[in-house]
Amino acid sequence: MEKATFAAGCFWGVEAEFRKIRGVTSTAVGYEGGHTTNPSYQDVCTDKTGHAEVVLVEYDPEQVTYEELLNVFWENHDPTQVNRQGPDVGTQYRSAIFFHTEEQKRVAEASKSDRSSSGRYRRPIATEILPAQPFWRAEEYHQQYLEKRGLASCHI
Repeated sequence: MEKATFAAGCFWGVEAEFRKIRGVTSTAVGYEGGHTTNPSYQDVCTDKTGHAEVVLVEYDPEQVTYEELLNVFWENHDPTQVNRQGPDVGTQYRSAIFFHTEEQKRVAEASKSDRSSSGRYRRPIATEILPAQPFWRAEEYHQQYLEKRGLASCHI
């Protein structure tokens, strides 16, 4: 199994999309990229901890490639938005890819470059590509939030 971590706005809808992918063995929502330890949802919502809402994806690379996961990431949010997705505003909703290996970094940068030059977006892609940092698992009520409530998706 390998790990991938993505920030693409509110983690509820992002997690739901990754859970649909064959080869994804588990997901967890949490916080990454900030400067405090063990932040709570309330802490992150102050927009002062520097954390993004992220989804940690564990996957079987024999069933799904990192490139395929990147496609899910790109297709399920607006990567040109800075510190927001839809009605959600704040640095916790930024677009970011947290790479776990140098190969993931290379593939993510190539994917971003391809998307940037595709002509698909009217604005520049704002997605950050950063090394994986400590992942702080979100409170249990956030895990598989939409599934637990019988919802297929949210506004993202």
